[in-house]
Amino acid sequence: MNKVILMGRLTRDPEVRYSQGASQTAVARFSIAVDRRFKREGEPDADFFNCTAFGKQAEFIERYLRKGVKVVVCGRIQNDNYTNKEGQMVYSVRVMVDEIEFAESKNASAGNGDGGYNGGGYMGGGNSAPAPSGAGDGFMNIPDGIDEELPFN
Repeated sequence: MNKVILMGRLTRDPEVRYSQGASQTAVARFSIAVDRRFKREGEPDADFFNCTAFGKQAEFIERYLRKGVKVVVCGRIQNDNYTNKEGQMVYSVRVMVDEIEFAESKNASAGNGDGGYNGGGYMGGGNSAPAPSGAGDGFMNIPDGIDEELPFN
């Protein structure tokens, strides 16, 4: 089985191109920085992974993702080896993206300090619940009288 799940931030704006031919297919290339859980002195704080997505996933990436946006990527690892101009073999891997999702809200992403996500029209996970308001504890205040609409009591 070849499956990988990574969560990290885009290191640059994605590069999207379209294939030539009768049916043009979008191809998105981007890289993400994934923080290391345990850090040792003198070692890097993050690992960097090159990713490629095709079709509708690539079009989504082109429309909504920018440098600094935190995403979850599901896919598979593929060898990306080649021989350079000097005749030396260069070994690398690439993540072939099957699924990609936002890993944080638009507001959190915009506040990450590096320019990050600039909008693009994404409005969240598709629910119509009002935005949380309250003490900033991560919980939403439920108005009085709504108990009968809740699926649990």
